[in-house]
Amino acid sequence: MKNIPRSGRLALAAVLLCAAAGTALAAAKTRTKAPAGGLPRYGVMVYSDLCIQQPSGEIGGQRVSLHRFAEGDSVFYEFTAGALSWPLVASEVNIDAGSGAIDFSVAGADDGERKFIGRFSKDGRTLTLDGAYCGGDASMPMRLARVTDFGARLKNCKPCPRPQPAPEEPAEEAPQTAPAEMPAA
Repeated sequence: MKNIPRSGRLALAAVLLCAAAGTALAAAKTRTKAPAGGLPRYGVMVYSDLCIQQPSGEIGGQRVSLHRFAEGDSVFYEFTAGALSWPLVASEVNIDAGSGAIDFSVAGADDGERKFIGRFSKDGRTLTLDGAYCGGDASMPMRLARVTDFGARLKNCKPCPRPQPAPEEPAEEAPQTAPAEMPAA
């Protein structure tokens, strides 16, 4: 090393430092990549369907923040009721990495405890929660997209479709009675 001029030693140190940083970065990317199931074992993932209600400008929807650490998984749940709620810390968080299933419970200020059951998409980009929007229409599940751009503007909320009228049931027919027989004269 003594034969290398000082500027050369500094350049060599910089090259070695960059190489070490690149190796560390590659290792970090490998650790945070989603496994075949799509949901990374470690890290923080945020799923949201927050939107802007027109014409009021209020926020609608909900947000689920999933924190996955070696010590365990935790969930923070937020919803809207005219304004975004304070984050509620979920209890009883269960994730099945093989199937992508998740369930958790949150205790709300007004309505007691609420249990959520859902499933992550295979690529981990969507969380679909059982339940329904739009007045209990179970055909409209709650689909939350994974947030990757936290600076993006919220989209406008989609209006609920008009409820389909319930099919009319056929009126119950009165039982047919046989005409009374006339007495013989």
